[in-house]
Amino acid sequence: MTPAILLLEDGSIFKGNSVGAAVTKIGELCFNTGMTGYQELFTDPSYYGQMLVMTSNHIGNYGVHELEQESSSPKIFGMICREFSDKSSRPSANEELSSFFIRNNIPAIEGIDTRYLVQYIRKNGSMNALISSDVDNLDALKKQLNESPKMKGLELASKVSTSESYDLGDPNAKYKIAVYDFGVKQNILNCFVERDCFLKVFNAKTPFEEIEKWNPDGLFLSNGPGDPEPMNYAIENVKKAMAKDLPIFGICLGHQLLALSVGAKTYKLHNGHRGINHPVKNLMNGKSEITSQNHGFGVDDESLKPLSNVEITHLNLNDNTIEGIRIKNKRAFSVQYHPESSPGPHDSRYLFDDFIKILK
Repeated sequence: MTPAILLLEDGSIFKGNSVGAAVTKIGELCFNTGMTGYQELFTDPSYYGQMLVMTSNHIGNYGVHELEQESSSPKIFGMICREFSDKSSRPSANEELSSFFIRNNIPAIEGIDTRYLVQYIRKNGSMNALISSDVDNLDALKKQLNESPKMKGLELASKVSTSESYDLGDPNAKYKIAVYDFGVKQNILNCFVERDCFLKVFNAKTPFEEIEKWNPDGLFLSNGPGDPEPMNYAIENVKKAMAKDLPIFGICLGHQLLALSVGAKTYKLHNGHRGINHPVKNLMNGKSEITSQNHGFGVDDESLKPLSNVEITHLNLNDNTIEGIRIKNKRAFSVQYHPESSPGPHDSRYLFDDFIKILK
């Protein structure tokens, strides 16, 4: 096996074996605590620019299947795991995971003590990291890593957004929903189509005036990667949509953009929320739900206090961070977590139904 290293920006070095492409890549180190659904995670555009640590002990054992993609290709910049399997146990798999990584030029490393690594990230916070098979040029790799930009301040949504608008669903469906694609997951779109919606998916930087010409019944603000604060183009478009009183639903990055558009602030989380078992309380009905999450930024609760037109609807029961809001004088609401839950439990899919009720 080819030796590889995981190099952290604080100088820490982890040695393992390469199970992906023999390239050097840099990204923000993060971890996901989910035990299933690795392919959905690898192809989630919200992971663009990140090195993903998998806490499940075995990765690759069920291969890759074309129906389990959240986008057309893997969006992670690298994968770190404890044990890697290059033999798929599933006859229906289209490809082994190693060839999937190699074909898409994604580095991956196995043989890492991921339990220790996750504890290290939890203690020291998010940081950039590098995966490389070029183990003999450590000084050059350190220099390259030190010169790489931090995630805070990076606008990445436009890098994963569709280049051209496209339609999805039945044109004769009951509802028309315009989708701002900041890195939308396929299963979010599927959840709308299943509810008798016809979608038009627009590039992240599309002027709201162009969307308005399509005359949608509602507007969806998608998930996506990077820092929301530099996305002035999106914040202004959300403001225009609210001025027209268009029904709005936001998920993850879309939630942060809705909050920014009404004067709230966002901040970088210490190590982010990524997994499929995060408990969230719905403050509107008192019920709790187990949620799927993937975000490194959050809405600042202190910045919401002066805003009389914003109501907090959901709270994270692990750390009391904001998980949902609604705009009182508008038909607009959003959640920080992922109700499409792919992977994850389906406790939160009622939110899609709530949006349909607003459209009715």
